[in-house]
Amino acid sequence: MTDQPEPGVPAPPRLTTREAAELLGVKPETVYAYVSRGQLSSVRAAGGRGSTFDADEVRALARRSGRREPSPAGGDLVFRTGITLIEQDRYYFRGVDATELALRHSYEEVAEWLWTGELRSGARFTAPAGTLAAARRTVDALPPHSGATDRLRVAVTAAAATDPLRFDLSPGAVLSSARSLIPTLVGALPVLGAPEADQGPLARQLWPRLTARPADAPALAVLDAALALLIDHDLAASTLAARVAASAHAHPYAVVSAGLGVLEGPLHGAASGLAHRMLQEAVDRGSAVPVVADHLRTRRRVPGLGHRLYRGEDPRARTLFALLEDVPQAAGALAAAREVVSTTARHAPLHANIDLALAVLSVSCGMAAEAGETVFAVSRTAGWIAHALEEYGERPLRIRPSGQYTGPRPPQPLPAP
Repeated sequence: MTDQPEPGVPAPPRLTTREAAELLGVKPETVYAYVSRGQLSSVRAAGGRGSTFDADEVRALARRSGRREPSPAGGDLVFRTGITLIEQDRYYFRGVDATELALRHSYEEVAEWLWTGELRSGARFTAPAGTLAAARRTVDALPPHSGATDRLRVAVTAAAATDPLRFDLSPGAVLSSARSLIPTLVGALPVLGAPEADQGPLARQLWPRLTARPADAPALAVLDAALALLIDHDLAASTLAARVAASAHAHPYAVVSAGLGVLEGPLHGAASGLAHRMLQEAVDRGSAVPVVADHLRTRRRVPGLGHRLYRGEDPRARTLFALLEDVPQAAGALAAAREVVSTTARHAPLHANIDLALAVLSVSCGMAAEAGETVFAVSRTAGWIAHALEEYGERPLRIRPSGQYTGPRPPQPLPAP
């Protein structure tokens, strides 16, 4: 342990105790325990308050220890990640306000920023012809009642089967797969409206797969922003599943499949469908009051409200609501959504979340109830890839919790036939 810096030697920027703890994924008390055991050296901070730590030394210890402690937010594991930060009712992609990115850049540009830390102006994703044809054939073989997530899952499998190099986990190969997979997912979905070329911005390619109504510039801007806003949201359930798959060095297509499997749950990606149905009923009845009253009377949660990570309004919802103001056909659904919030607020201080904002878009543009889930799945694919890239650089199979056995103690007699 070094208590004082060497005189006359200019010191590089150092980490505070809190920063070192976050990088190591431990509590500040554990950082001092590392110092006392000689695993980490410290230097007294200027003024004698606290200690500072060499960033390279902390990173080296983090790689060696792989230690994780319980999250103060109630989770079981803490992961180091440089992708998304959520704090004080705002969220950031690689340190940049995510809502500002979504307002100024396309989905593809934001995805590139998340993957590489570089903003590729005018970035476009293109599906290889052979991959897209295989995905479409596979999707077309499904029963007519199949949902969008069913189609996306089999499209991922078909795309993987056409990529013999899918087990190459180098960053360049993974990104190449991602840039072709995402437009393949979109292109494999059935067309409801006037077909668009399988080129150009992803939002324009996705639009006719969501509604038969023609696209207009303000509505397309909302869809593009929604795609960009939903790319990542820290370690949501589907993202954790994707990281577990990546920890086992599953290829990127399998990582996306893992995320899609979890996303379909009604408490995750499918939650927007519940908000859509509620909002559609409010529009049809001309008022949200009786609809909210029905939910309260039957002790059902009002969809589209509240989020465990935000005390106030979900910043993603706030951004989309502002853009929806410029969509004339959204006026009725937007008013109904605001009435849902104000009516529910009489009983519980809940704010709008992203599901309610997606419901305004889907209801006002003639989309099906599952449209929000489709947008969510397509968008979040880029986030799962970003987390896979991080996880491929970690110690393999590190995500291995221990089970607490609660069954009968052995030895037990053999069961009778």
